[in-house]
Amino acid sequence: MTTYIFFDEALHMLVNAFLISVGLLIAGSGIGLAVIETIEKTGDRQVSTRQFR
Repeated sequence: MTTYIFFDEALHMLVNAFLISVGLLIAGSGIGLAVIETIEKTGDRQVSTRQFR
């Protein structure tokens, strides 16, 4: 017994997967930018040189 997926159903699945991946990529990059911005704001204090010896 073989099951077939019609072209329009396969195309619909691929489009949905693409849109979900784009949404996750945008959300992930937004979170990453927020983390970098937070690190930059807290990194303004002077660093002791004793940490690098």
